[in-house]
Amino acid sequence: MTSKNPSSEHQPDPADVGEQLRASVDAAFPRIVEQLSGLVAIQGIAWEAFDAHELDHSAEAVAELIRSIGIEDVRILRVDNDGVPGGPAVVARRVAADGKPTVLLYAHHDVQPPGDPDLWESEPFVATERNGRLYGRGAADDKAGIMAHIGAFGALTEVLGNSFGVGVTLFIEGEEEAGSPTFRSFLETYRDDLEADVIVVADSSNWKVGVPALTTSLRGLVDGTIEVQVLDHAVHSGMFGGPVLDAPTLLARLIATLHDDAGDVAIAGLTSGDHATVDYAEQDYRSDASVLDGVQLAGTGSIASRLWHKPALSIIGMDIPSVALSSNTLLPRARAKFSLRLAPGQEPAAAMDAVRAHVESHAPFGAKVTFTPGETGSPFRTDTTEPASRLALEALEEAWGVQAVEAGMGGSIPFIADLTELFPSAQILITGVEDPDSRAHSANESLHLDEFRKAVLAEAILLARINAGGLSRT
Repeated sequence: MTSKNPSSEHQPDPADVGEQLRASVDAAFPRIVEQLSGLVAIQGIAWEAFDAHELDHSAEAVAELIRSIGIEDVRILRVDNDGVPGGPAVVARRVAADGKPTVLLYAHHDVQPPGDPDLWESEPFVATERNGRLYGRGAADDKAGIMAHIGAFGALTEVLGNSFGVGVTLFIEGEEEAGSPTFRSFLETYRDDLEADVIVVADSSNWKVGVPALTTSLRGLVDGTIEVQVLDHAVHSGMFGGPVLDAPTLLARLIATLHDDAGDVAIAGLTSGDHATVDYAEQDYRSDASVLDGVQLAGTGSIASRLWHKPALSIIGMDIPSVALSSNTLLPRARAKFSLRLAPGQEPAAAMDAVRAHVESHAPFGAKVTFTPGETGSPFRTDTTEPASRLALEALEEAWGVQAVEAGMGGSIPFIADLTELFPSAQILITGVEDPDSRAHSANESLHLDEFRKAVLAEAILLARINAGGLSRT
């Protein structure tokens, strides 16, 4: 991971570097926002129903921005998925000077579909600034992550010059919002190009406006379907109803067993904890999650622990006739899809087995229950004693001027498990540019511009401290 490129013997005074980087980021920030706005205008969506040429356009635009900061080794790469080409990823490399580590900077350039245009207050693919926020699809998730990397690198090369010897690899994925179907194959194919000592994944959120966070844990995920069958075929509800209950009713009774009376997941064998170190006020959670007045919260323990360290099970789809198409019949079968978030430390295979055992042992009225497993993703926990984590927390504090939060995230980033497995010696940092009101994936997605500026600065400070030898464990 090193090269023969010499690094200048001149090393700037570390006490001055932070302020020099701040000035550099401030001066470049209008251009960074302008470049981000240009990326927002590109409708790069990695779903089959959308124009693949726009996704290619998005990759080309990112590649050109990377070349503009002086990195010459820039390629647009993809691998096949069962003969179908995967999304275009941008891989750019600046090799390390002798004795210096390499840092991999990850983000993704594809975005979610815009959804219902009537729900947007401005055009989704026209970056629009209102009240200190930049609105547009991908403005936060995750084109801001791309620009955080580009802006940080630009500031470093301006301030440190040849004394910045850290190797930098940018890996800008092009299919994350479609589930990263070729991610594992891509890592395996280009493993040597992506090898790094530290991996920075800029695809998470800060604690709140004014308070940065390093994401130190992620919940895992398993999903699947549960089908209940009671009849061979549908029959008239007047002629036969009473002695046998219809499949949707029995499915509802089975689903009701998945939680206890307090709202905690009631499946035996799942890992659970209650050891969050920060307080997430109930009123803040209600506001952030748009909980209606009068709705009681589910589960026990602190709000943060319920979000980060306990399992959470949701029914995300059901196959039964719609009200408009309903008739007076006893339905023979009904099916539901579940999504189960896993606490850190939980093995996905064991969790899937636990759900199967639960639903099969709770078949209501002897109904036939068919369990079909779906996707899995492993949870993640950062070792905050590692030097990279310490440096990241220090950099966040310097950029924001307040102590950073070590936060969990209730969601999952399944590809983190692939990074962990294929690059076991790398220290993985999950950072972000979003805040609780960014509304990623929703209408009126937005980026808080002042928080974004601080995120760019924090990454620049982090890389500067790694360059100064901060990864040493002495």
